[in-house]
Amino acid sequence: MALLICFILVLLAAAGIALWPRWVRRRRERIANRPFPPAWRRLLRRHVPLVSRLPARQQLKLKGLMQVFLAEKPILGCGGLRVTDEVRVTIAALACLPLLGMARGVYPELRQVLVYPGAFVVDRPVTESGGVLSDQRRVLAGESWSQGQVLLAWDEVKRGAATPGDGHNVVIHEFAHQLDQAGGPANGAPALPTAQAYRRWSTVMQNEFDALRRRLARPDEYGPGLIDAYAATDPAEFFAVISELFFERPIELAAGHPALYSELSGYYRLDPASWA
Repeated sequence: MALLICFILVLLAAAGIALWPRWVRRRRERIANRPFPPAWRRLLRRHVPLVSRLPARQQLKLKGLMQVFLAEKPILGCGGLRVTDEVRVTIAALACLPLLGMARGVYPELRQVLVYPGAFVVDRPVTESGGVLSDQRRVLAGESWSQGQVLLAWDEVKRGAATPGDGHNVVIHEFAHQLDQAGGPANGAPALPTAQAYRRWSTVMQNEFDALRRRLARPDEYGPGLIDAYAATDPAEFFAVISELFFERPIELAAGHPALYSELSGYYRLDPASWA
């Protein structure tokens, strides 16, 4: 009898595991199809003008993704910040932009978003000469952790949302890192469908990364460029910085770096240059 009960429990557990993705999908569909709150619509118009560039169909999809994001991902205030609807709607809108083109899940590894009033301090372990390990304090406006957290400075979130043409957006930057970190540490190569796609991505990104470093090394020869110097830090930061440009200054990115734009367009399954 005990053996039969154990067998039944195993079958029920297996059935539950098999049915779980379907239940999650249907739950998300119900949430996404709820009427979008009029107060949130007003907040989008007032505080996230980038959304108005999207075609009507993409705006509708974004609103559905936002409702799922806000239903599943806690946004917590730190350092005395009170999380208002403005905070939640602004962050959700910008975080969901990279999800518009292709079904990737809603950042499945993300557990929570922590929001500070302004820049925050983190301690980073660094190895000094002689192999001595010490903590280095850094002041940041945003950070993405592979442990399932995104940290944001609200003043930088607001500034980036209000100025969609400057190519700087801390939310898009940190959530590009989240995509890059899916399945492992960020390395500038997010999940791609085939080995051929990885090879093409690697070639284009390396060429552009090297070109950026050459420009920074000889500014008098090359002159100013579109891609910010911070992108030369490492491949992970390069991917995050160019993702900001892809959504905020797509026409210039497509004109000045067509191969780069093509790779990002293929990855995100979007063509924001056509939105303008």
